[in-house]
Amino acid sequence: MASTWIKPSTRPTTIDDLVNGVDRYNPTNLSILEDYLYHQIRSEEYDCLANLAILKLYQFNPDIYNPDIVINILIKALAASPLPDFNLCISLLDERTAPSHLDEPDPLPSTLPQLKDLQNLLYRCRFPAFWETYLSDEFENLRDNYTVEVTGFENSIRQVAIRAVTATFTRISSERLGSYLNLEGDGLVSYVKSLGWEIDSSTGTIIVPPNPDNQIEATVVQEQIKLPQLTKLISHAVKA
Repeated sequence: MASTWIKPSTRPTTIDDLVNGVDRYNPTNLSILEDYLYHQIRSEEYDCLANLAILKLYQFNPDIYNPDIVINILIKALAASPLPDFNLCISLLDERTAPSHLDEPDPLPSTLPQLKDLQNLLYRCRFPAFWETYLSDEFENLRDNYTVEVTGFENSIRQVAIRAVTATFTRISSERLGSYLNLEGDGLVSYVKSLGWEIDSSTGTIIVPPNPDNQIEATVVQEQIKLPQLTKLISHAVKA
């Protein structure tokens, strides 16, 4: 997992050289990294370190800051929960006044609190609340102007829920899983089958395959105390 985070298998060699070299701080390379971000958005790929390099360049060079790019980076980082990617991105966002080079008002100050709310719900595994919040009228602007452009965004959020379910359940009701995934009926059945999971047709219960995280194994701890040690313990107890 850590090696994939550091270097995704989909990362091109040119980007890898850029991210791992001093040239990542060269603002003339910003367009290359931004183009790579748009590739991630279109292809459902994700590269946190490359995106962090963009935010670092914005931090060093406020005159090239692009709020739409920042919002897209944060949206991609949402689906990495429970990894700390979103908070890593936030840490590189300085408090700043509206840049003079922008032709329109900066959308980040109004969008950032919404993204933080969504990330908080995902981190706490409150998936039904996430979907209710995300699909509310208040978040319509976020959906219509940003997440709609991110290929597979909703499925990437479902993967966050699936990772949590896989680690904690051996069996889960269809109704409950459907609320986690914002799916029901044939859509839910099709999604579950795509995971290779089984559905008990008589009860509607979904069987989560066994894995190291959801299996309870008893551990027997044997302590061996030698006679001289026991004698010392008894002696100390008597003196006390």
